[in-house]
Amino acid sequence: MIDNIHADPVEILRLLIRCPSVTPAEGGALGYLDALLSGAGFATHRVTLTAPDTPDIENLYARFGTRGPNLCFAGHTDVVPPGDPQHWRFPPFEGAIHDGLIYGRGAVDMKGGVAAFIAAGLDFARAHGNDPDHPDLPGSISFLLTGDEEGPAINGTEKLLRWLADRDERLDHCVLGEPSSRAALGDMVKIGRRGSLSCTLTVHGKQGHVGYPHLADNPIPGLITLLGALIAEPLDGGNAHFQASNLEIVSVDVGNPAFNVIPAQAQGRFNIRFNDLWTPQTLQAEIERRLNRAAGNSVRWSAAFEFRSSDSFLTAPGAFVDLVVASIAETTGQTPELSTTGGTSDARFIKDHCPVIEFGLVGTTMHAVDESTPIAQVQALTGVYAGIIARYFAEFGRR
Repeated sequence: MIDNIHADPVEILRLLIRCPSVTPAEGGALGYLDALLSGAGFATHRVTLTAPDTPDIENLYARFGTRGPNLCFAGHTDVVPPGDPQHWRFPPFEGAIHDGLIYGRGAVDMKGGVAAFIAAGLDFARAHGNDPDHPDLPGSISFLLTGDEEGPAINGTEKLLRWLADRDERLDHCVLGEPSSRAALGDMVKIGRRGSLSCTLTVHGKQGHVGYPHLADNPIPGLITLLGALIAEPLDGGNAHFQASNLEIVSVDVGNPAFNVIPAQAQGRFNIRFNDLWTPQTLQAEIERRLNRAAGNSVRWSAAFEFRSSDSFLTAPGAFVDLVVASIAETTGQTPELSTTGGTSDARFIKDHCPVIEFGLVGTTMHAVDESTPIAQVQALTGVYAGIIARYFAEFGRR
């Protein structure tokens, strides 16, 4: 698995792919990493977290070193289902290598990133004699791994971070290994994310016969009016680090199969990805203001907002971001775009504990049939992570 010079991220990735860790199954992936890291001097903790009406989830925290600063690499070993294996060129849990690519569910999202930072961490540990109390150790590196990122994300990273806090375990900075690169390794690094606010809007009417509309109150025109008012004008114009917030209507539902019945209510569901010009509270107030203005005294409505730990955040450019960019540029020749685009990730939980950035493989095949990544990219990513470790302790290591 590990040669005499460097840990082999490709072999680590192959063995991880062979673990069928479809959420919520651990599939052997965390057990394999636990054994690998504990054998290299890491203190490891397998933490099973639970909540009512959700599956129990296994998680792993591993740390090499006992002093600060603590540079954490975070990720997940759970994967989405592969679909029909017959549609794959190679079995989805085989880890086949062909024409310079490694195939398998999770190769990109995100066992490839996990394998790369594990390999870089093993090399760091070996350079210090696999001794976490080595007198020349400039700090600690740690790995925070969950099996619940692709699922409900209830018994994973968020709770594991609380478990660490309860143990007075501090993370000083974090690199999340999600596939952040867009077209070439190193072309993009995420330094923040927009927040997410969802809402179910209900317009209340009165059911009746379509032939006697004066005896009923059709809620559908009112719903059209309200939804139109929500998208009639932009929420904002964005700013230097964030694109404009956007509201997307994702569902309109009446639940009425009959042609001769006016329904009693109509619902529209929408999601807003918002930048740091808003908080969930101020954004909800703006949505309610627009609805009230459009409804006047003629439309009866109610709204149920859903928000869970996904407000916007920004890791401001500075020493930490600079050293990540420098490592990417040195290894890949790319100067990455500093981006806050895309959906949500577990960074939304990590940012409450320490500054976090996201950098990983090109994500074009994630969740797809024949998910794959170039071997050379996995090796280069390992080099980037090794460079981040070296630069981090040169910048922040104990003096």
